[in-house]
Parts: sequence; structure tokens; C-alpha cells
Amino acid sequence: MKRNLTLSLLLVSCMAAISGAALAQSDATMGGSTGLAPVQSQTAPTSQTPLANQSMLYPGDDFLLGPGDLVAVRVFLQPDYEATVRLGPEGIVQLPFIGNVTLKGITVREAQTLIAQRLRDGGFFRDPVVILEVLESINGSVIITGEVKYVVPVTGPRRLIDVISTAGGLPANASHTLRIIRAGPDGQEKTIVVNLGADLTASNDAGMLVYPRDIIQVARAGLVYVLGAFKNQTAVPLDQATPLTLLQLAALSGGIGFEGRYDDLRLIRTEGDKRVVVKVDIKKIRDGKEPDPVLQANDIVFLPTDDVKAMLKNLGVGGLLGIVSLLYTIHNY
Repeated sequence: MKRNLTLSLLLVSCMAAISGAALAQSDATMGGSTGLAPVQSQTAPTSQTPLANQSMLYPGDDFLLGPGDLVAVRVFLQPDYEATVRLGPEGIVQLPFIGNVTLKGITVREAQTLIAQRLRDGGFFRDPVVILEVLESINGSVIITGEVKYVVPVTGPRRLIDVISTAGGLPANASHTLRIIRAGPDGQEKTIVVNLGADLTASNDAGMLVYPRDIIQVARAGLVYVLGAFKNQTAVPLDQATPLTLLQLAALSGGIGFEGRYDDLRLIRTEGDKRVVVKVDIKKIRDGKEPDPVLQANDIVFLPTDDVKAMLKNLGVGGLLGIVSLLYTIHNY
């Protein structure tokens, strides 16, 4: 009798152990589920984006969304809810269950909160954790237009000089006065004018920060116009990295003509909405007796013609010899 009781107790212990192991195995397989709805308010794990560079594709919760962005939206622990959509021109996307949602101008964090609220208000999920990932974004770039055409990917603030260097620098015909178009939080654009000076590396403004979605406009450098008694009457582009002086301009124009009135060269400069005329003696400048002025964009350099010199130049050597011969004949007649 005692032996049978001992065997019964041993059998019950074995059955309990087997049952406990089976239950543990079941919990492991089901993720610890007890048949109740999963708790959806728990913290979502870090998203693993299977595309390229995570830091580029998922720039952070404070990234501002804008038209053209491609985003992936899903709900944590709800594999049936997934959507990959692109923001339209007005920043609107169409999502399952809730339809159109405007995401333009808000951050990734705010977009996740907004979508979760819409899903909750619609009764589709009790406490959804929305995960939004940025897959592509023109808004994660700085666009350079004008004489330099380049798109520089950025995920945060970068120095202006670094962005320009990434684009290959400024060509000789590019102005060093740049315009930066930046959209404010209210959607209104503002223009920032930056003068980098002749030496970009020594410019204080070269270190200013630019941000994603900034547009840098690089205009063509100004021209200096040459008129009058120069060998070539032309327009000479200014190289912003190297100041151009009057004598250098004369050399680029083929030199000064014999017929020019050297003491009456006129430098016509635009100041605001007015034209200012300054007379200089280019011969004294050439001889080092007066400083060589530095020219500015849209300057007009005009050297008038001396009528007598122009006539003599047109006659040439043969004509001059003929006049001398005629005068000699008249004198001796």
C-alpha cells in the first residue's frame, strides 16, 4: 500500500513537470501570449530600414517633411498595416483607413503622432504606435542653381563653404555674391544675400550654416564694358576671385589706340539708380603717377577719340607721306 502511494506521487510529479515544460515551450512559441490582445502602447524597437544608408534614409524625428518625400508608414505589431507613399505638391498623402493626411511642414515625430491620433479616433486601433521612415527626400538636400548646378545631400546643418566645395567650387564666371532661399516654419520664403569676397577661404560668411531644403543661387559674374579708342570694343567678364583693374582691362581689350584722348578716359559707374562719370588720365595711370582703379560689375570704360589723331590714323603712312609731299611742293612753288 505504501509502495503504491509512492509510485502515484512520483507519477503526478512527472506529469506536472511535463505539463510545465509544454507550457513554457508554448509561451516561447507564442511570444508569451496568454490569449489576450497584445499591449500596443509598449515602446517600439528601433526600425531596421533594409535600404542603403540608414542615416540618410531615416534622418531623425525632427526632420521636416515636404513635397516629394517618399515615406513608409506602418503600425508596430500590426503587420497588415503598411504603406509606402510620396507626399504630393501640397504635402498630402493617402493612407489606409484614414485617407488623406497633410504632412507638409511637420516633423517625422509630429507626423507619427498625427497618424496615430487619426487611427485611434477612427476606432481602427486601440493605442497604435506609428513608425514613419523617410526613404527618399529632396528635402534632405541643398540645391545649387545658376552658374553651378548641383544637389548636395545633407541631413543637418552644414557650412556654406563645405557645400560649395562638394559641388566643385565656384567657376571663374560665377559671382561671389550668393542668394540663399530658405523656407521658414510658416512656409514663407526668405532671401539671404551672402558676399563671399575675393577669397572664399578667408571669408567670414563662408562659414555660415545652410540647412536641408535651402536653395543657393549662383549668378553669373558681372561684366565690364569697353567702348571707344580700344583695339577691341567688348564686354569682359569679371573673375570674382581676382580683382580687375583699368590697365588689366586695357590689356584684355587689345590695348589703347593711338587715336585715344588719354587724359579724358571716362569711367561710368552705376550707383543705385544713378550713373556717375569719373574722368581719369590713363597715361598717368600707365606711368604709375596715379593709382590703377579696381573695376566693378557693370562699369563702362569709354575712351573718346581725338579727331586729328583719328584722321592721321586713317590716312596711314602712305597718306601722311602724300600730305607732306603736297605741303613741300606748295611751300616751294
